[in-house]
Amino acid sequence: MTINLALEYISKRMCELKIREYHLRFRHLLLQPGEQREMAAHTHLFYLVEPPGDVRVESDVGLFDFTETLTGEMQYEHRGKLTITNLSAFFNHVRFIQVIPKI
Repeated sequence: MTINLALEYISKRMCELKIREYHLRFRHLLLQPGEQREMAAHTHLFYLVEPPGDVRVESDVGLFDFTETLTGEMQYEHRGKLTITNLSAFFNHVRFIQVIPKI
């Protein structure tokens, strides 16, 4: 998903969820080779943009992993507990747009 598509999609998705006010935060993670990082996103939504082919993102609502053969669909929208794993032997960049609803 490109950043422009994500921004357009987020606007429509927030309307669907009846969230009128929210903040956007761009998150650019640099993962060490083989690193696994956990993030809590209970009330926030994370949108994966321009994903590398050797990163796995798991959350309470879905999975994104090009190497996974048993899933029928890749998810770009994540929330709940996120686990991001660098499957590469090299550094990897993972970019998200974080949506923070105003409460």
